[in-house]
Amino acid sequence: MKIEGVTIEDTFAEAFTMRVARLIITGRNAKWAREAAVKLTGFATSVIGCKCEAGIERELTGDETPDGRPGVSVLFLTLDKESLPEQLIVRIGQTVLTCPTTACFDGLTLAPDRLAVGKALRVFGDGFQASKVIGGKRYWRLPVMEGEFLVEETFGMQKGVGGGNFLILAENADAALAAAEAAVVAMTNLPGVILPFPGGVVRSGSKVGSKRYKNMIATTNDPFDPTLRAITASQVPVGVNSVLEIVLDGTDAPAIEAAMRVGIRAACRPGVVAITAGNYGGKLGPHHFHLRKILA
Repeated sequence: MKIEGVTIEDTFAEAFTMRVARLIITGRNAKWAREAAVKLTGFATSVIGCKCEAGIERELTGDETPDGRPGVSVLFLTLDKESLPEQLIVRIGQTVLTCPTTACFDGLTLAPDRLAVGKALRVFGDGFQASKVIGGKRYWRLPVMEGEFLVEETFGMQKGVGGGNFLILAENADAALAAAEAAVVAMTNLPGVILPFPGGVVRSGSKVGSKRYKNMIATTNDPFDPTLRAITASQVPVGVNSVLEIVLDGTDAPAIEAAMRVGIRAACRPGVVAITAGNYGGKLGPHHFHLRKILA
């Protein structure tokens, strides 16, 4: 299979089941909602080192938010049920609660599992907090110096997908970066998907474990490192001198597939030799995203 002269390898991306929550952060204007969202999702690229993965899903208009103000939708993922509320309580308390004019609402209202995030945060009010039930949902009002912080008592949690990916194999670094940037633009604001790494792009792709250091969970993906082509079992084709990876997390497999479809097509640009994907032989993750099937 070729798209715009770029070979689409006959392989699949291997992804994992995670737990996901969606937060709706609103502010007096879009600037402050985004400020809180950016801080909230900081240092949340990979569970390997960050213990969580998070990113901005899309910006919201007042017609799409519970309080009629501009907002930002954020997806937040962890590997297990216990870690998700722990991370949300700490991060919302340190980033959204502290940010001027913001409020925080649940974005997975139909999810059966409920996390008592707002209930835990209410104690910051030191007894001065108040609650109100509206439409069957409880909200907490926490007094702050600026006014008050409004937060929903519980947030929904459901199974999500982490680690969808594709690799861009290019002739040089400029071509690889241009293709990655085009892919990110195409996937930005799609529902149910985030790109957790800086600018949506990963240069330090990893493999499981280490050949030399027993305590390492993950180390450099040497088969796809062009600089190591002569001294490792390289999978880098001749003519490829730069590789970049796009990693996707999402609420479900169809959302990941839809984003990969438009992202890969956008990445098929001049200077790109091939598109492939990272997997571990299908042994570690239950979600397999076959590139040619997605693009067919």
